[in-house]
Amino acid sequence: MFETIKVINEKIFLEKYHFQRLFSGLSLLQFEIPKLFNAENIKEEILGLCKKNKCEKLARVRFSVFLGNGGLYDEDKTMQYVIESWPLDESVNNLNENGLVIGIYPDIKKSCDVFSNLKSANFMPYTMAARFAKTNKLNDCLVLNTNTAIADSTIANVFIIKEGIIKTPGLTEGCVNGVMRRYLLEQLRSTGHEIREEAIAITDLEKADEIFLTNAIRGIRWVKQCRQKIYTNVKTKEIFNLFIKPASRQG
Repeated sequence: MFETIKVINEKIFLEKYHFQRLFSGLSLLQFEIPKLFNAENIKEEILGLCKKNKCEKLARVRFSVFLGNGGLYDEDKTMQYVIESWPLDESVNNLNENGLVIGIYPDIKKSCDVFSNLKSANFMPYTMAARFAKTNKLNDCLVLNTNTAIADSTIANVFIIKEGIIKTPGLTEGCVNGVMRRYLLEQLRSTGHEIREEAIAITDLEKADEIFLTNAIRGIRWVKQCRQKIYTNVKTKEIFNLFIKPASRQG
């Protein structure tokens, strides 16, 4: 498993969401967690590495956790982890000026099982979808589930807006349980927005007014085009300015 974490001004952005997802996933995968492997110690190591790498003001961190030495039936059940950090450009805190052009990856369908929501190293569908996007000169690609509904994109969760109603694939649709997705859903609900977590078909994309993608690093990115459909970004800008921009500045 791994977490992709944003550090802003020596603080872990969406800290509680990351650690809740991490330890929930470790429990699901039946990891034996050492006593000293806790949120406080992990946080200290992450921020310490960022400071050492001189990127504590704005950084992307990858925190990877794995067992043994790579064998399928490895008897060594010792939990190991690796922390990596890289500096980020300030542009990640801004809404993209040029809308994304995205497509739909047709060749691999993502399963909708108990492990689908994990941010795991088993990401063959995303790897191939990213290659498809690059080959076809797209900014990103949507991944379908085994029901041929939308799961998520190669590195983000998907939201669509139709007549003011905001929809995103439910966790039962096989999407990664994104921390930004969770944060945004909580914020939108608390301010009275109409939210639906449900299956989203390809035809729903064709009827949508707006589409945006979310992840922990960039917050929100608006989509200008999917296939032949062109989208606006009026509501997306409003959501970004209300919930993402202030939080990104504070860390």
